[in-house]
Amino acid sequence: MGLLDQVVGALGGAQGGGHGGGQAELIHAVIGMLGSGSGSQSGGLGELVARFQQGGLGDVVSSWISTGQNLPISADQLSSVLGQDAIAGLAQKTGLPAGDLTSQLTQMLPQIIDGLTPNGQLPQGGLGDIGSLLGGLLRR
Repeated sequence: MGLLDQVVGALGGAQGGGHGGGQAELIHAVIGMLGSGSGSQSGGLGELVARFQQGGLGDVVSSWISTGQNLPISADQLSSVLGQDAIAGLAQKTGLPAGDLTSQLTQMLPQIIDGLTPNGQLPQGGLGDIGSLLGGLLRR
């Protein structure tokens, strides 16, 4: 996964975190989470969108997918949608405390989902060419 590692490293630097504080690891973990899954046509991303909708935050995640402005999300809202098991798993993968992780995710996740949906819709058949999708994030 050399290309993905390079892109994640560059995105981590663009976020102002570089490799310190688990920033690159968090980006890598989020991309992995969004690229996995089997319940919908777009895998983990589609499943995450469904969780937001079920949690009453469909308007928030829809704003991230659409071509308009992204609505904010609080750490509590994000924790509620993702669940404590997912937060704990991401915290373990990244080495970040859960509070820091959710705080960073409130800023990062809208940008990542927005970048993965440049045409205002979920990609068909999964994330496809992850390099070009992440390339859009690096141009921000």
